[in-house]
Amino acid sequence: MKYSDITKLKHLAQDKKSRSANPAIVRASTVFFKTMQELIKHEKLVKKDKKVDFYEYGRGGSQTTIALENFIAELEGAHRVFLTPTGFAAIALSIMSFCRPGDEIIVTDACYHPTRKITSELLKEFEVKTQFYNPDDFESLKEKVTEKTKMIFVENPGSSTFEFQDLSKIIQLAKKNNIITAIDNTWGTPLFFKPLKLGFDISISSATKYFSGHSDVMLGTVAVNKKIYSKVEFYNRLAGYRVSADDAYLVLRGLRTLDVRLERHQKNTKQIINFLRKEKKIKEVLYPYKKGTKNYKNWKKYYSGATGLLSVIIQSKSKNSVFKFVNSLKLFGIGQSWGGFESLALYQKIQRIYRKYIKKNHHIVRLHIGLEDPSELIADLKQALKKIK
Repeated sequence: MKYSDITKLKHLAQDKKSRSANPAIVRASTVFFKTMQELIKHEKLVKKDKKVDFYEYGRGGSQTTIALENFIAELEGAHRVFLTPTGFAAIALSIMSFCRPGDEIIVTDACYHPTRKITSELLKEFEVKTQFYNPDDFESLKEKVTEKTKMIFVENPGSSTFEFQDLSKIIQLAKKNNIITAIDNTWGTPLFFKPLKLGFDISISSATKYFSGHSDVMLGTVAVNKKIYSKVEFYNRLAGYRVSADDAYLVLRGLRTLDVRLERHQKNTKQIINFLRKEKKIKEVLYPYKKGTKNYKNWKKYYSGATGLLSVIIQSKSKNSVFKFVNSLKLFGIGQSWGGFESLALYQKIQRIYRKYIKKNHHIVRLHIGLEDPSELIADLKQALKKIK
């Protein structure tokens, strides 16, 4: 019988051997074998991409990390999943597995800042050329494809500015030119969108965010199809990425309630947006809520839901008054990251080539809407907005 993702979240990774609802936390560096023949046989199984219960050495993982890998692979519809110590490490693993001297990579201009740094600065030292495309203009991407293009890296929606792209067009372009495709799907999660089923080669998530949901662990996931598995496995093994069993367990625990939490995040966010869009000091709300717009159409085309992260554009001659708005919020913490139970607010510095939102006296503040009482979040925003001049 095929089960829904909601049911899978509750039953995947149960420890059938111990009859426990959750897998055991197995910490390991050295792994013992009965004979040398058994060790060699096990190594061959791993290299042949055969599923095993444990690795031959702790760097590869333990029963706990394997349980998480299999859990997420099921949600993603992936051939395999790799775990990394942070969400950004997942991005780095995906890029460094393929890009070599002489190659080119095309990256969305609306990407996460560390993604911009690794592609535009670090890859340059390895003689890999990076080109950024306008996420609002498919032709901007299309015209940058050359015979040397190795990868197209997508972040959907765009970091901080929330552009939603027509992803099928990107897949068709990549397949036509034999280009690897990777997407940062942290915002949507595989519960609301499954990139590999659409045709992407790599689906990346920062499990630090919604997978965990409790702001107490850092972890990244790289879900891949069968075609590219060996390439990523090769680099992952040499790079020595390692996730602790304790961190894997915390993410497993958080995943059990992913559906319930995202439902509440989405519900709260809709109420907050209904308030914000009527406020005169808010120039624009960056979230797919306006029917008939390009962003709404592309969100609706690929996603079954929306999460709790958005940005607002504030028009003000005084940057300090925008800071006062953020500083005056009582229920919104000021801090990096998002996807936890708590609401957050953060002033955004935007580095862009295609400067759609970087206009004089325009300020972007990113909000993560948490699981608090939405009426109290609205009251908090209302009192803080008075600080904006």
